Amino acid sequence: MAAPTRTPPTSRRTFLGRLSLPERNYLADALRTETVGGVILLVAAIAALVWANTFGSSYRALSDFHFGPGSIGLNLSVQHWAADGLLAIFFFVAGVELKRELVAGELRDPKAAALPVIAAVCGMAVPAVVYTLVNVIGGGSTAGWAVPTATDIAFALAVLAVIGTSLPSALRAFLLTLAVVDDLFAILIIAVFFTDHIDLAALAGAFVGLAVFYLLLRKNVRGWYVYIPLALVIWGLMYNSGIHATIAGVAMGLMLRCTRREGEEHSPGEHIEHLMRPLSAGLAVPLFALFSAGVSLSGDAVAHVFTRPETLGVVLGLVVGKTVGIFGGTWLTARFTKAELNKDLAWADVFAVASLAGIGFTVSLLIGELAFAGDAFVENEIKAAVLLGSLIAAMFSGVLLKLRVRTYQALYEAEERDEDEDGVPDVYEQDDPAYHLRMAAIYEKKAAEHRRLAQAAGAASSKPDSPA
Repeated sequence: MAAPTRTPPTSRRTFLGRLSLPERNYLADALRTETVGGVILLVAAIAALVWANTFGSSYRALSDFHFGPGSIGLNLSVQHWAADGLLAIFFFVAGVELKRELVAGELRDPKAAALPVIAAVCGMAVPAVVYTLVNVIGGGSTAGWAVPTATDIAFALAVLAVIGTSLPSALRAFLLTLAVVDDLFAILIIAVFFTDHIDLAALAGAFVGLAVFYLLLRKNVRGWYVYIPLALVIWGLMYNSGIHATIAGVAMGLMLRCTRREGEEHSPGEHIEHLMRPLSAGLAVPLFALFSAGVSLSGDAVAHVFTRPETLGVVLGLVVGKTVGIFGGTWLTARFTKAELNKDLAWADVFAVASLAGIGFTVSLLIGELAFAGDAFVENEIKAAVLLGSLIAAMFSGVLLKLRVRTYQALYEAEERDEDEDGVPDVYEQDDPAYHLRMAAIYEKKAAEHRRLAQAAGAASSKPDSPA
């Protein structure tokens, strides 16, 4: 009787494993800009709160000041320009980032993308369910179900910078991927659920503009003086169509080529994203925060956050819904796909990052404005709930991350170590013979120096007047 043949064990995918070197370098560059932008965003939010609660009349007067060409429907308030105009830059960068992730980043491999995508979807669905349940039980309005679904990557990175936690690149990439998928679904939510009327002529004009934009890109036409005027026309037509104008930014971002051709150091999408990200993170988003985060924080307003079902739903959605949704979705997907967690990390680290994703600021404020437009009182309280919920999530995640800070610092230092000083971290050169030869030469030089020092110390100790 023949011996039964054994089926070789299938290799298990590693979750939160080491990134490739190009992906690590891209991530480091992107997150460096977002971290600086996040600190500016934090300052802008604090400034808005102080301004609105000390000189509220001047804050409201400036926010409500209208300017722009009324003949083409663009005589808007300062706050409106910030929300519809400046945030189009933010969503343009988000569109480029999403395109890059789909064709060259973490989302290009469907099997590898399944885990973070499912985690992000659960991280949006559970907060929406939490908000809806709280308001159905409490008799509140379900209009704000989408408010607690978004993650603000810049604010989250600002929290990391403030608490001094150097997360390993795999955890940072996971957080960034969650935010990218969040942005995608936030765009869809805004387009589908917050469009009251559609001007077909303006929409058709916007599509024609987008088609011209696409053809110019395919023909390799260059020059900011061509694309910026065209982008402004597309944005204006999209705004007048009734669809939120930020959708124009996303559409143009998705059209850029994000794959590198032979001889290219960076793709056009990566190059433009590199130029636009500082403008988005350092100017557009902070100015939006300055004119959207200025809410009244009187004692009654803060107390109502925990008694009004709409605001309580936002806080619980951000703090509880995000954490449970992302962690639960990640754990279940890893279990059913048999993905192994990186041996250097623990599920507690995933839980901490999930709680950090509860910081929902920019897009949450925008959706709050759209969901409760026309009711200034409720809109103000929803914004207060977003701020308070994000603050609680930041404090909670900060405590969890601090508990593992030594582990993170050790992993981060190991990732960054470059003993041969060739500009490439040593962990990426373990299979390169030239690296080991360089290290051997370095150690031989150090050994020779120590032998010389040993001989000098021995000669000194043999002198008659040397200490015993």
